[in-house]
Amino acid sequence: MNIKENDLPGIGKKFEIETRNHEKMTIVVHDDGRREIYRFDDEGPDEIVTNISLDDGEARQIAAILGGMVYKPQALESIEMAFNDLIIEWFKVEKGANAVGKTLGEIDVRQNYSVTVIAIIKKNQEKLLNPGADSVLEENDTLVLSGERKNLKKMKQDFLSQKGG
Repeated sequence: MNIKENDLPGIGKKFEIETRNHEKMTIVVHDDGRREIYRFDDEGPDEIVTNISLDDGEARQIAAILGGMVYKPQALESIEMAFNDLIIEWFKVEKGANAVGKTLGEIDVRQNYSVTVIAIIKKNQEKLLNPGADSVLEENDTLVLSGERKNLKKMKQDFLSQKGG
């Protein structure tokens, strides 16, 4: 994907995007928070096929959807975003894992693994954001974790995978 960024003095910024499939769109982010998305015709690159205008709140909601914050496709085992050595990953507590029935405090993930539990998504899709030490982990809970890759891997091995696995 190719992205060109240009300042629009007095207006905001313009992002011209061409995908791997050579589809073109332009996103204009206005200084007042509005966003405009333009889709161009493949045949005539100067012909606008459609455009959408979004206010700041709408744009942020769509960004959350596109960024995977609202729904994680079933086919993906984990989603990660790299910030140098810091990553955010989703892990499911497997059947028979050492974490089943334990609280975050008992596991003490911060002290023992330098990992932060950002959220727990329970089996019934209830979301616990910034869960406390008294939060109990159950089979098939999905944990949203942040930390370094090696620490996340060790924690997954020790507590989230099947015993002995």
